Amino acid sequence: MSGLFDLSGRRAFVTGANTGIGQAIALSLGEAGAQVICAGRSSMAGTLAKLKEAGATGFECLTDFADKDAAIKAFERAAETHGPIDILVNNAGIIRRADALDFTEADWDDVMDVNLKSVFFLCQTFARPILNSKAEGTIINIASMLSFQGGIRVASYTASKSGIAGLTKLLACEWAGKGINVNAIAPGYISTNNTEALRADQQRNDDILKRIPAGRWGEASDIGGAAVFLSSKAARYVHGAVIPVDGGWLAR
Repeated sequence: MSGLFDLSGRRAFVTGANTGIGQAIALSLGEAGAQVICAGRSSMAGTLAKLKEAGATGFECLTDFADKDAAIKAFERAAETHGPIDILVNNAGIIRRADALDFTEADWDDVMDVNLKSVFFLCQTFARPILNSKAEGTIINIASMLSFQGGIRVASYTASKSGIAGLTKLLACEWAGKGINVNAIAPGYISTNNTEALRADQQRNDDILKRIPAGRWGEASDIGGAAVFLSSKAARYVHGAVIPVDGGWLAR
């Protein structure tokens, strides 16, 4: 049974892998046997150290996903340097907060460029050689609870994550029969650097925990496990799914 989740011989490109959910996904894929190219704007030293400690192989790829052309070139260079990539995890993302009436065009464009535009064109760049060679591959997009809900004061983030859900389904419809599995993970409230302020606010922390049936914040490794599943043979007939890993948040 364990062979279903063995990723030996696979090569993954994980964006936003320097910390938090991206780091946990990179580590989980590495522990399952994949070579992992860790991509993002910041140093990947911490992630590479964790991969090495786990006996896994990792590489650094520095690029800014706000520039889709730079992102594409970085992916292409990584494939040329390390070999064909058959797992793509689109995790890199940013957020801007303001009331809808005060939301600026710059805050709209900045978020959409990273969270949706670069994601689409990375998927396109990833898929082209796989489809041309009739090989197989896996795309995992990182969605959000705001792929299902509206939220407040995060107009472009909500739009981008709703877009990720739709894009995941569209690409699955086009590529499921051609050897590429396209799915998404929608994390719930996860204990990372990005949620530190929420957890430090006692009232908000308590309100959030009351809504989570599991009674706790998620760990980044919870998302890593889902990524291993979606990358593995166990998920070969899973296409176009947006899988909540949320402790039951959406069920309440």
